[in-house]
Amino acid sequence: MQVLVFEDALVERLMPLVGLKPVYALTSGLLTLREKFERRAPSLSFTYHLRRSLAPWYALQAPSAPVNRLHEEDILLLNGRLVSDERLASFLSAGDFRPGTAWVQQGQLLLARVPASMVAGDDGLFPDLFDTLRLQRELRLEAVEGFRLLSNLWDPIAFHEEELRRDAEMLPLGRIEGELHPSAVVTDPSATWVAPGAVVRAGAVLDADGGFVSVGPGAVVEPLALLMQNVHLGEGARVKAMARVYSNVSIGRRSKVGGEVEDSIVEGYANKQHDGFLGHSYLSSWCNLGAGTTTSDLKNTYGPVRIVRGGREEETGQRFLGLMMGEHTRSAIGTLFNTGTVAGFGCNIFGAGLQPKEIPSFAWGGSGGFAAHEAERALQTARTAMARRQVDMSTEYEAMFRSAAAAFALHAVSV
Repeated sequence: MQVLVFEDALVERLMPLVGLKPVYALTSGLLTLREKFERRAPSLSFTYHLRRSLAPWYALQAPSAPVNRLHEEDILLLNGRLVSDERLASFLSAGDFRPGTAWVQQGQLLLARVPASMVAGDDGLFPDLFDTLRLQRELRLEAVEGFRLLSNLWDPIAFHEEELRRDAEMLPLGRIEGELHPSAVVTDPSATWVAPGAVVRAGAVLDADGGFVSVGPGAVVEPLALLMQNVHLGEGARVKAMARVYSNVSIGRRSKVGGEVEDSIVEGYANKQHDGFLGHSYLSSWCNLGAGTTTSDLKNTYGPVRIVRGGREEETGQRFLGLMMGEHTRSAIGTLFNTGTVAGFGCNIFGAGLQPKEIPSFAWGGSGGFAAHEAERALQTARTAMARRQVDMSTEYEAMFRSAAAAFALHAVSV
């Protein structure tokens, strides 16, 4: 039986965070959804479905897992928006699921066992996004509850604290294997991991009381920085001198963080190394926040935060919610983001005052209005940013970027 992790039509609700990656590449906690599947059920061989525009580049990143390919007639479909936990992993590992049956939670298909002909055409190709409503009409449905599924743009942030604690169970806490300066402070060595090759410099404080602190391989904590209560640094990440990284922060591979950060997810290769506050936010790869960029994550009324998408307000039910920013977007010095701001990918954002709460992908401008960010100009900036981190833009990545620009640049109109 082939286990196929798929993208469905509701992935669109997670734009712009999934503009340049499949939904299971989103992070909540310290792992991506894909990593949660694979680490919690290591005995299984997962295969992956995703949009065709993303597939060539993603296949290069994950050569061990087939992408958009059938190799068996018996298929177990697994919704890529699922946040795997021990309950789901135990079920998947047992492999006891009846053919022709689907699990449905509040109308959303979680998994189903189907013949290959139900999900692929005569040419063996998958659709760009699976129509799960059609599948439900053709299957026996079993109602389930209690599973965690990304259904809203803010869900990775809303789930983040609990996911961090769950993911931390996989960390080798209680080991100081890297370089720890004699003047650095570790409040709870049993809840701390300093990986081989990591460096914690003079006067830094790793305060794991009530949680954990994890400094991954090759990561650097500069002098006088503070990391406290559920903080994870990925491989090669850097926390700048005198930074304050408070509770529930995940910093991805080779990202740089400074100033104040709390309750946020920073994907790999992102840059927020200057002063300024980032809270309850999701910062995608290759973003750069200029010096003094600050995000509000709490309304003055302390009421639930609304976001704006397509010009319409949307209730989130979240008391705290900051910035959700897609790949390759940059802000100028002193940029101010309002509570619950959605910023697309491929943007250049600048200007005085609070920015609009909705910033379209491939937008150029700021509070005074936006124009379309020219695709060639955006591409050249992206190529330069990647080269600065010794990452070459492959032809596959360029094609994916161009496809996104063609699809979204027309929406970057005046706001």
